[in-house]
Amino acid sequence: MRDLETLVAEPTADFALLDSGHGRKLERCGPWRFIRPEPQAMWAPAADDWQADGEFVGGSDEEGGGRWRLSDAVPPAWPIEQAGVHLHAQCTPFRHLGFFPDMAPHWARLAALPEGSEVLNLFGYTGVASLVAANAGCRVVHVDASKKAVEQARANAQLSGLADKPIRWITEDARKFVAREVRRGRRYDAILLDPPKFGRGPEGEVWDLTDHLPTLLADCTKLLDADSRVLILTTYAIRLSAIALDGLLSPLVTSLPGHVRAGEMTIREERRGTLLPTAIFARWSAGG
Repeated sequence: MRDLETLVAEPTADFALLDSGHGRKLERCGPWRFIRPEPQAMWAPAADDWQADGEFVGGSDEEGGGRWRLSDAVPPAWPIEQAGVHLHAQCTPFRHLGFFPDMAPHWARLAALPEGSEVLNLFGYTGVASLVAANAGCRVVHVDASKKAVEQARANAQLSGLADKPIRWITEDARKFVAREVRRGRRYDAILLDPPKFGRGPEGEVWDLTDHLPTLLADCTKLLDADSRVLILTTYAIRLSAIALDGLLSPLVTSLPGHVRAGEMTIREERRGTLLPTAIFARWSAGG
């Protein structure tokens, strides 16, 4: 087994992990501060004087319920900038903020793709990765099963001044879309997939990560060839391991040049530099 890699998302002007500990994290998102649950923050926080404009309370994970308690001053959404594109941040019912800041190292890889690259973004959510790729001059296919998420992604494209870029917005089950692309003989230079643990497609299709990811990932690798550059798989299913993702992806790309790396995604805490682990990834890339 090769050494695992640690990816670090650094603080930015519009987002920072300010402090973490005792199962929670304090974040700055635009002009607002929020407290959210974080089971992996098992240490003591740097300070006890947390002041926030909102807190998500209850629920041990994304499927565990809970709700926001927000100051009246917090708007339904507000504009921020990440990785050179603009988006609407918001306090979602699933405790998210409308984007995943720990994806920054992956966004950087997309931003470095050659102009004209073909990019497939599966489970694209509110579209930050799609917009970063489009801003770099890539042609993008953005797929998500949620019509609302695709609408939010299109709104973010408008906010970023990228509405006229070559982005195909597709509301469909990822497995169905990829299987059809394989039958069509399509290829991509870059594929990013960030599947949830559980979900449903627009026609009620059931998604279960451990049951369905192997087939989906195998189909994704059929959309790559010797001239492709990167495939990035991320998951927030913390009961899996990066070693498992490595073992899943590596046998699928033996015919391609390049290497597979796997590891943890983290965010650097602003106050003391502590790395908060958030997700795991596996990445095939032509350059390693």
